[in-house]
Amino acid sequence: MIQKNNTVVLKAADLDGYLSEDDHRRIEEMNELYQGAIELFNIISNSGNERRLSEAKNDLIGIYDRMGKKMQDIVSREERVHVYSFDTPKEIHGEASRLISKLRNTSTEHHEFVYYIQRAYELLFNLAFTENASHKKNYLITPTPVTKPVRNYAVHKIPDVDVDIENTVMCVMLRGSLLPSMIMSKEIQEYSSSNYVTPFALFKIRRDDAKKEHDMEYILDLDRSFFSLDKLQDKDLLIADPMNATGGSLVTIVKYLEEQGVNPRAIKFLNVISALKGSIRTVRAIENAHVYTLWMDPVLNEDAYILPGLGDAGDRLNGEDLDRQPRNIIQLIADYGSNIASLYRSQVREIENTVLGTGE
Repeated sequence: MIQKNNTVVLKAADLDGYLSEDDHRRIEEMNELYQGAIELFNIISNSGNERRLSEAKNDLIGIYDRMGKKMQDIVSREERVHVYSFDTPKEIHGEASRLISKLRNTSTEHHEFVYYIQRAYELLFNLAFTENASHKKNYLITPTPVTKPVRNYAVHKIPDVDVDIENTVMCVMLRGSLLPSMIMSKEIQEYSSSNYVTPFALFKIRRDDAKKEHDMEYILDLDRSFFSLDKLQDKDLLIADPMNATGGSLVTIVKYLEEQGVNPRAIKFLNVISALKGSIRTVRAIENAHVYTLWMDPVLNEDAYILPGLGDAGDRLNGEDLDRQPRNIIQLIADYGSNIASLYRSQVREIENTVLGTGE
């Protein structure tokens, strides 16, 4: 990793150095399987022959079944990679599958995309925090609108996850992960018995899109990041990035923090979709990192995009920037509109304090 002019750069070769020979072999086997799927994509897209089209679709289902079983076998060896559809009962897999299908669909409009991302992070919160929670419960005593004969109250039991959530800091890898981070922080606040609002650490990091997957560079701009090293020490760092393609951005940030003497207590990386390679790289490179993903995709293309993927999650959440002038963090929040700002008002206030340095 190179630091120069207040930027930190990590190269793809550094990431691949964390992978074992077995890792490389398994990733290559997945690539070979996916090549068979690509050949079928061409038939499905272009064939006018109904019989051939039907055969291609059946063959594609078979390939995806094989890829799914192979990924499940690979991940079963990884204690720190958690995939919703691998770790939960089959009876509830349909919910995640439906969500991912909606997110992938090109006809899903912006407001729908935001809704499904919110639903996805509710499931991810349960996977990361409540699935293995202790049997101890917290109790919520809630006043209701019913006032006759007196004000009524309801009692609700929720998992007691205070010890797991009240040491957390949301680390935002800007743009695509901003709204997911706000959603996850809101989930933590609602499960906390003390109404805990996570602190935020904001990192400005990007990939060099002029490069390919094999020589990609990850560039952390410290001048446009907002965080306190002291406030990250011995904390549980949560990173809610909808897509984990290569793992490079997260590894760059964590390795930089480690070089500065920061020792996180734990790291949780929460993704809606994670590529197999990105998941394996993450846990190989970061000793105390756990990856939680709603769905695992098999491969990356030469530009380091997930296949089959869902496109640019940042653009689909935030809209595209105009005239190559990226909006800053405050502008992005403003563009979410009053409904989002109101729903996540505690998170918005915390982010604004972090960026503007008000300390309030």
